[in-house]
Amino acid sequence: MVELIQRAAKDDKESELLNMLLTQDERDTLTARVNIVYELLRGDMSQRQLSQMLGVGIATITRGSNELKRVDKDTKTWLLGMLEK
Repeated sequence: MVELIQRAAKDDKESELLNMLLTQDERDTLTARVNIVYELLRGDMSQRQLSQMLGVGIATITRGSNELKRVDKDTKTWLLGMLEK
């Protein structure tokens, strides 16, 4: 999957690929997940505050938080930098 997205990006077609592979709901869910990860990395709000601000359940925030616990500090720093661009 990653290789397919990389090849599409080389042809500047990643949006078209993701639109073909994912439904609108799936794209919205992915966007929400990116926002959750970004806000968790920033660390400015509690999980409950994030849940209210992003309109998602606390369990969704907790799952994102648990996944971030598996990631090393350097990767978190890199990802935060990517998301802030």
